[in-house]
Amino acid sequence: MHFLTPALPLLLGALALPAAAQTVPAASAAGAPADTLHAPPPALPGPNADPHLAAFGRTFYLYPTTDGLEGWGAKSFTAWSSLDLVTWKKEAVILDLPRDLTWANRNAWAPAMATKNGKYYFYYSAAQSVGVAVAATPLGPFKDPIGKPLVAKDAYHGQAIDPMVLVDDDGSAYLYWGQGQCHVVKLNADMTSYDPAAVVEFKPTGYNEGPFVFKRRGKYYLMWSEYDTRDPRYSVAYATSASPLGPWVKATGPPVLHGRGVVQGAGHHSVAQVPGTDQWFIAYHRFIIPGGNGYNRETCLSPMRFDAQGNILPVNVFETVKPTPIKSKAARAPR
Repeated sequence: MHFLTPALPLLLGALALPAAAQTVPAASAAGAPADTLHAPPPALPGPNADPHLAAFGRTFYLYPTTDGLEGWGAKSFTAWSSLDLVTWKKEAVILDLPRDLTWANRNAWAPAMATKNGKYYFYYSAAQSVGVAVAATPLGPFKDPIGKPLVAKDAYHGQAIDPMVLVDDDGSAYLYWGQGQCHVVKLNADMTSYDPAAVVEFKPTGYNEGPFVFKRRGKYYLMWSEYDTRDPRYSVAYATSASPLGPWVKATGPPVLHGRGVVQGAGHHSVAQVPGTDQWFIAYHRFIIPGGNGYNRETCLSPMRFDAQGNILPVNVFETVKPTPIKSKAARAPR
C-alpha cells in the first residue's frame, strides 16, 4: 500500500524466482477512447483507496481504505454494498482498531475478505502488520480471534501490509502480502494460522505492493501494483502460474491498468467475477479528480476482459460500468 518514507522508491530490481524472469505476450489494447479529459465518476463518494471487491450471495461488497488523511492515518474500516455495481450503500464501520484490537490502533489499510467454513475472514493492515478478524456475515461484527498480528511487522523482508487470500477450488486457502517483497503461504484450516517455515518469498520484476490472486479456467493470475502510490505512474501488472505458489511468468507489454489523461495514479486493485458468468470487474483507486494525490484517492470500477488465450486485456479506465445484478441461480452461499 504505502512507503512510510518521504521519497519515492527506487525502481525495483528483478529478484524473483527464476521462472519469474520469463515473459508471455500481453494482450493488445482495444476500444480505447480518444477523449481522456472526461473520466467516469468514482464508484464511491469521497476519499477511499485500496478497494477490495467481492460478491457474496446476490450482493457485491467493497472494502476500502478510508483516505484523505496525511500519512494514511485511518483507524477503522467501513464496508459498502451494492446489488448492481452501480448504486452503492455505505454500511457501518466493521472494524475499529482502537475499539476492537489490543495490538494496533493506527494505519488501517488495504483490507481483503475471504469466506470459508461458513464464516467471513477479514484480512487487513494495521501498524505495518497483517491482522485477521472473523464474522458470521460480510458486514460483521468482526472480532479478532487471535489477539495478535497474523504477520508481525519485520517478520519477513519488506513491509507486512496489503494482505489478500485466495480460497482455491479444493478449499485450500493461500495468504499473500507484502510491499517491497511478495510473500505467500498456505493457511491452516482455521484461516487464522500457518506454518512460518512454509512462507515463500519472491519478487516479480517491477513489483511494489498490493498483490491480488485469482483463478480462471485453471490458470492462476497474480496481479500487483508498480511504482509508489503517490506517483502518477502507479499501475498494475500481472503474471500467471499453474500453481498458487508459483513460479510466476510475467506478462510483457504495458501495464494492464494505468492512468491516462485526467486519470492518474490508477492502481492497488482487486478483481471479482460476477457469479455464474465470465464477467469480471476490477476495483482500484486513482487520484481524486480534480486535485488528488497519493493521500487523496477515490475508488473506481471498470470491466476487465480476457482474450482467447487468457491474457488480460488492457483496462479502459474511461469505460462506464453498467448495472450488473447477480442472478439468483448464480448466487452461492459461503463455503
